[in-house]
Amino acid sequence: MIGAIAGDIIGSVYEAMPIKSKNFPLFQKASVFTDDTVLTVAVASAILKQYDYASSLKLFGQKYPNAGYGAAFFRWLFSPSSEPYNSWGNGSAMRVSPVGFAFDTIEEVLAEAQKSAKVTHNHPEGIKGAQATALAIFLARMGESKAGIKKEISRHFSYDLNRDLDEIRPQYSFDISCQGSVPASIIAFLSSTDYEDAIRNAISLGGDSDTMACIAGGIAQAYYKKIPEEIVQQVRQRLPEAFWEIIYEFNSKFGLL
Repeated sequence: MIGAIAGDIIGSVYEAMPIKSKNFPLFQKASVFTDDTVLTVAVASAILKQYDYASSLKLFGQKYPNAGYGAAFFRWLFSPSSEPYNSWGNGSAMRVSPVGFAFDTIEEVLAEAQKSAKVTHNHPEGIKGAQATALAIFLARMGESKAGIKKEISRHFSYDLNRDLDEIRPQYSFDISCQGSVPASIIAFLSSTDYEDAIRNAISLGGDSDTMACIAGGIAQAYYKKIPEEIVQQVRQRLPEAFWEIIYEFNSKFGLL
């Protein structure tokens, strides 16, 4: 899941200042982790400790209340109720990468992705976005080709993955919906040549950059297996030690070291 977290941190600078270029510095002084990272770690912790997803999301979210959550999620976070709010936003997809790394069959991955999403994002599109992201990670992790990943995601979810980045980029704008951002993020991965290129592709579309790079980054880690060490070190410098301990435990348990 470090691939997803790195994407979040790298993309954080460009969420408010969208760019349409792949030529940008990966890290700046202002590069920080956001809600994408907090909630990804929360999902990983829930899997490790066998907590329910809602409790883990609230535990981590309340500890880091200024991470940039959406308004509806923020209300849910501090509400005495844990009822879902029918969201179709990409928050379900941005936090799901640990599911794709931790479970070992398509059926388990799809079921767990739904479970992790529906505590907040119980709209069909919210569940679909989480499942598509987790399945792409699982397939990449299992050695499936890009053509195979594209075929399976298209078959399961009817996403149009036949567009190329040069076709998408000119008209693409900020979009927090799963249906608007998840397919584009998957295409950013499919069009990449390595991990870093996947991140640059996602951010260059000029949309919800941290979340799109988070989604593409998780899939790219699973597919390319290796994240450049300089990126890992930059990420570690920006994370609380408590996050890094969970990442290390997760990586150790699921063979990602």
